[in-house]
Order: sequence, then C-alpha cells, then structure tokens
Amino acid sequence: MRNDIYELLNTITDEEKKILEGDSDIKKELYTSEDDFVVDSSKLLAQGKLIDIRPHTRFAYFPTHRHNYIEMVCILKGELTTHFVDGETLTLKAGDILLLNRHARHDIEPCGKDDIAINFIILPEFFSRTQIFYDRNDILRDFIVTSLSDKQNYNDYILYHAKGILTVENLIENLIWTLIYHKNDMNTIAMSTMDLLLMNLCTLSSDSLTDMSRGSNSTTIQALEYIDTHFADATLDELASLTGYSTAYLSRLLKQNTGLNFKQLLQQRRLQEAAYLLESTTLTTEKIIKKIGYENSAYFYRIFEAKYGQSPKDYRGSTHIMNKKS
Repeated sequence: MRNDIYELLNTITDEEKKILEGDSDIKKELYTSEDDFVVDSSKLLAQGKLIDIRPHTRFAYFPTHRHNYIEMVCILKGELTTHFVDGETLTLKAGDILLLNRHARHDIEPCGKDDIAINFIILPEFFSRTQIFYDRNDILRDFIVTSLSDKQNYNDYILYHAKGILTVENLIENLIWTLIYHKNDMNTIAMSTMDLLLMNLCTLSSDSLTDMSRGSNSTTIQALEYIDTHFADATLDELASLTGYSTAYLSRLLKQNTGLNFKQLLQQRRLQEAAYLLESTTLTTEKIIKKIGYENSAYFYRIFEAKYGQSPKDYRGSTHIMNKKS
C-alpha cells in the first residue's frame, strides 16, 4: 500500500476528534434516519454512485446495527473485533476481507489509532447493472444472490483471509486510490475494478477457500470438499469420523469460517445441484430429488421455492426460455 494512502487513511477525522475530546458515543444521526439502527447508504454515498469507501470510525464502540447495502470490510492494518447477534465473534487481522449481507446485525469493539479498516459500500444496484460473471456453484455468487433478497437468510457473511494474495491486494489499493483521488471522474473504472476484485475472491471460494488453509481452516477445506463430492449421502457423523473431530466442533468451525453450519452447507450444495439438473437435463423432479439425496418431496419443494423464489417446474421453464433467447 502506498504511504500517501496510508497517511490519508490514518488521519484523524472530525468525527474521531469529537470522540477523543470526550463525546464518546457514535452519533446515529450521521448514519441513519430510522429508529432502528440501519446504516443508510443515502447518508454515505453521493447520488448516482453505486460504490464508495469510508474509513471505519475508530476509538468508539459501534453499537449493534445492520446496513441497507452490502458491506465489504477490508483490514489494512491492525485488527477489528465484531460480534454478531447470534453470539459469534470474529477478530479480523490485516489482509482479512469480510463481506456482510444486508440482514447481518453486529456491533464493533473500539479500534485504536493503528487499526485501519476500510468499509466498501456496495449498493444492490451494482450487481443488477450487468451479468454476474461468477461461477454457478461458487460460494460468493450464492452469497450475493441471497444478499439481494428481501428475505433474511442464515448466511450473514463470508470471510476471506487474503493477506499476501497479490492480485487481491493490488485491486484493493487501486480501488482505494480511485475512490479517494478520483471520486467524481473515474466511476466506471472504480466499478470495473470492484468487478475484478469480486471475481478474484470468487476464485478463492470456488477453490474451496484454498487460501484459508492454515490451521483449523484445512479442516474446513476438507469438509467443503466432502460436501461437494458426497452431497447425496453426506452426514455430519461420517465427516466427524473422517476428520477425527466431534460433530459439535465441526459445526462450530464451519459456521465460523463460512457463515454456514454443516446442514446449511449441505442443503445449499444439494439445491445448487438440483438447479443445475433442472437447467441441463430432462430428469423428472422426482428423480432429481432422489439423486441429490432427499426422500421427502414436500420438504424439497418448500426449500427450493424459498431459495429460488419459484417451483422447480417454473424454474426449469424460465431457464429454458432464457436459453432460447440467448
């Protein structure tokens, strides 16, 4: 990271000056007009912009909140600790990238002067302006699609440990430089750079989070590979036998590293396979249900419609229509 960018991001803001002078509470009116603490993009973005950045406010506790946009938190230096309302705690280190969907509720512990985090504000319209070029079975693509839904879902976040990944680090630096120094005249370049950043993150997740492979994350990779290849008959008990860990530990580990527990990851993989088979084969829905490992047809129909917003029959019809048009 260029020194001039670091120096600029390390500058004490007017909000931080007031906090250091004793006005220690975060002023909600700077972030929202609602009684419920929903950080509002209209308070942070200029009209017409789809993405922007904002340095995280240091020195003060940031109370429980959510956003009406997708947030990407990048830790440039130091660390940041956040608590989710379900009790999870994440301590992010330099190089970590955390994507939060619009329904995730969390708070943030006070950061020190040398803890530098950047919040990327990404409006839902950013993803609808063009085709999403992420792999069909990719974790990031699924996260984005579900994040754009108005229905709350269990996948609150994705965490990437990207320290030392040169392409990702360069793209983040380019984005910060563009959005700081060319805020009004390089909007298209900024959005294209964000596309490239997401596409590079996509390669990490589609490779079973390969770059999260140190320590306990190797077990996460093993679990994801097991689910990917054995989704039709996978069980948490069998995974525990393969890894040597208890089922309770594995479920907590998967939730910590992917945002989903074993059952949710298995369901996600099965539904992805069902959608693929509906798109690319003439198998009946009943045969697809058995092929992906479900016995209860009514349950399958319910969770499929909850995920994709339509029945399997309608989904197959809509994809066939789109294929004919293309």
